[in-house]
Amino acid sequence: MAIIEKLRQLSIVGSIVVMPDFFVDRIIRLESKEKLFDALGEKAKMGGGSVRGISTTDVKGGNAVNVAYCLAKLGVKIALFTVADDIGATMISRAFSQFGDRATLRISSGKSGLTTAFEFPHGDTRVNVMVSDIGDNADFGPEKLSSEADRAILKNADGVMIVNWASNQKGTELAEFAFRNSPSAFHFIDPADVETRKQDFSDSLGKLAGLTDCLSINENECNSLADALGLGHLLGSSYTPEEVKSAAKKIAEKVGISTDLHSKAGAAWSNGKESTFVHAVRVDAKTLTGAGDSWDAADIIGYLAGLDPNERLLFANCCASLYVRDTQGEPPAMNKVFELVERVQ
Repeated sequence: MAIIEKLRQLSIVGSIVVMPDFFVDRIIRLESKEKLFDALGEKAKMGGGSVRGISTTDVKGGNAVNVAYCLAKLGVKIALFTVADDIGATMISRAFSQFGDRATLRISSGKSGLTTAFEFPHGDTRVNVMVSDIGDNADFGPEKLSSEADRAILKNADGVMIVNWASNQKGTELAEFAFRNSPSAFHFIDPADVETRKQDFSDSLGKLAGLTDCLSINENECNSLADALGLGHLLGSSYTPEEVKSAAKKIAEKVGISTDLHSKAGAAWSNGKESTFVHAVRVDAKTLTGAGDSWDAADIIGYLAGLDPNERLLFANCCASLYVRDTQGEPPAMNKVFELVERVQ
């Protein structure tokens, strides 16, 4: 059966649950980091002042909010558990209002996270470097899911996604609680940047391996985790598809969890024995912040639709490609992804 036909037959009975982080993202797009540093230096010599003419955009952010939004845009039912202050909660509610009863929002009261993301050229590509105040995302544990309604959402979930484990000091406890209370769901973890907590994350995977169906990481997270696992640095500044494929296999074999590794070159999957790679869809990237979130959203849909690894990686690559080429950072609707899949498969 073709990829598109399998996806059209997907039926979400409960919802895909996503948790826990929300950030207000300020995206600053630079012609070059050097120009900014030079301008800052000049203003410092003058005793301070304003650096004008820099493109700045404020948007809803956070891995959980972004993934949930991408999933809803792709047409599936979601339940988002997160924390925000009144202004943040209003931003979230406004963004998800277009989805009606397809989106369930469970927003705990607390301090929103704040991120400033700098996007600039580096070598032959563009990168984004983020500076964050984590807010109450750092303290999102099982106690945030204590009501009967919360537990009912988990019990009926088709998928549960724990993202940005790295920002949450209670991430392991949250994942264990959420996964144990959603016995019929597909369990998915994307830890985000674990460099400063890589050994802690490696140790946590030992506790979570039996409960987790998919570990989703990018090349930087791969290297951090590989280092903590004693595998060394698996991917250099330039790498081949075979190296990405091999890295996914080594990680999966070591942690005992099927691993999806998405990189600029393409994406790989491995269960520790088999491994496969699908090239990225080449595109002139206009938006970088949130690219991995759109990839994750498509990835879990692919799992729930029963796509084989090659089909699923292709579908996720197409979704991410459409996201990064959109100047407004708006994720695609499912029909747009179908059109691209038909062109590239």
